[in-house]
Amino acid sequence: MTEVAEAARTVIMTVDDDPGVSRAVARDLRRRYGGSYRIVRAESGESALDALRELKLRGDLVAVILADYRMPQMTGIEFLEQALDVYPGARRVLLTAYADTNAAIDAINVVDLDHYLLKPWDPPEEKLYPVLDDLLEAWRSSDFRPVPSTKVVGHRFSARSSEVREFLARNQVPYRWYSADEPEGRRLLAAAGEDGQRLPLVVTPDGAPLVEPEAPELAARVGLATTPTADFYDLVVIGGGPAGLGAAVYGASEGLRTVLVERSATGGQAGQSSRIENYLGFPDGVSGAQLAERARRQAVKFGAELLTAREVTGLEISGAARTVRFSDGSSVSAHSVLLATGVSYRQLAAPGLTELTGKGVYYGSALTEAPSCLGQDIYIVGGANSAGQAAMYLSKGAKSVTLLVRGPDLSASMSHYLIQQIAEAPNISVRTGTVVEAAHGSDRLEQLTLRDTVTGETERVDAQWMFVFIGAAPLTDWLEGTVLRDERGFILAGPDLMTPDGRPPAGWELDRPPYHLETNVPGVFVAGDARAESAKRVASAVGEGAMAVMLVHRYLEQS
Repeated sequence: MTEVAEAARTVIMTVDDDPGVSRAVARDLRRRYGGSYRIVRAESGESALDALRELKLRGDLVAVILADYRMPQMTGIEFLEQALDVYPGARRVLLTAYADTNAAIDAINVVDLDHYLLKPWDPPEEKLYPVLDDLLEAWRSSDFRPVPSTKVVGHRFSARSSEVREFLARNQVPYRWYSADEPEGRRLLAAAGEDGQRLPLVVTPDGAPLVEPEAPELAARVGLATTPTADFYDLVVIGGGPAGLGAAVYGASEGLRTVLVERSATGGQAGQSSRIENYLGFPDGVSGAQLAERARRQAVKFGAELLTAREVTGLEISGAARTVRFSDGSSVSAHSVLLATGVSYRQLAAPGLTELTGKGVYYGSALTEAPSCLGQDIYIVGGANSAGQAAMYLSKGAKSVTLLVRGPDLSASMSHYLIQQIAEAPNISVRTGTVVEAAHGSDRLEQLTLRDTVTGETERVDAQWMFVFIGAAPLTDWLEGTVLRDERGFILAGPDLMTPDGRPPAGWELDRPPYHLETNVPGVFVAGDARAESAKRVASAVGEGAMAVMLVHRYLEQS
């Protein structure tokens, strides 16, 4: 359960899994601070994190977070550690019983705890309010700087509106959403001199209106870096998924002048995962967005440049320089290049799907749409981990979730832990041997035609939401004629380039064989899902990104 008041005031959040205690804390907080602050109450770490992310996207401020230490699934310390990623400036308080004081003291080193309170704290006038007063005063005098939010006016079932919201959310840009049919949306349209025929309208924090903006313009106007600061680097990383981010962190931290180029948002497919539970070091799981944002901050801290909304269209070799060309005609050069372009979800070819994409049909998780799915029936196409993670996430609020799987079972491509979780979820069902034959609807998705791959029988079902997670199509067509790829478009590297008799590929001029992650072009490396025969896992992609940097060093030393 999560309660969020509507008034536009700075937030004090309390998290406690005991409903009675939760209500008591909120009651005491409202009595003293309700006139000046919004009091947000949550009864689990997960629901509190969801509320924090929603507040963040709205551009709201959070001053203090109080969390109970002994909560199931996620302790107060674990919750506060993740809350740090969303609101690093919020003051953090741990609620503990007498026996937990040692844990609270230890937490000071883990989450930079501001205070711990013993329960019960009666009377609050003596034991609660003085502590909160001091913390609020410290927060008000700190450099928290409210960030003016971007405003987006559009239609809920508009493909372009959905794309803009997803772009802003995945790039951690706070925004407020307004329907073009609601009074505030109409007011913003009128102020921009628009009649609502062209949507979405984006109003930047400085008040500039953008009508149907393309990603490069939008990125530049909301403060994302889009232009390199230099003409030449040691390493250009193409792609901001786990492999690219791993390479940016290790490259910059080891002294290489590093620039990462991403066409959409850092995180890649992994960045859209609602929950990754088998990544080393996160026993309670971590969302793809959290992992990507931590890695992004880490890379920037070490000095890497991150460029967003830049599409790479070509790679040229000129002596020792490797030149990366962009779609707008500009370019950047470097001693070495890492191809970490990842893969994209394949498009379903069934009739009706193209017209309804962004109008109930989504490729990837589209987590910005999740709040609209509450209490509804959802279909998910795919049988790999990304589909399973989305099913578990969406099942928390959906009436039902149906996984549509072409194969006979989930074991071929989904991790065992996810299969178990899905089997135990009461509102998730799995339909194997089933494909989508057609999608139906006028302004939005209304029905699906499903076909049994064994019997050939078809069935028409009501459906308002469908999320597609199928296949892995490498984004490598722009490398045609430069870098060798296999028949599916995945990039060949290292041993895979060698001929059957052990010789390097044709055109290889060096007196050594290609390094393990090196392509047929010396100094051009590949890591992550774009590499032929890669493991297609987040951990392996990060590892390959780090390994590629080691090989870049070796290449530069011998050049």
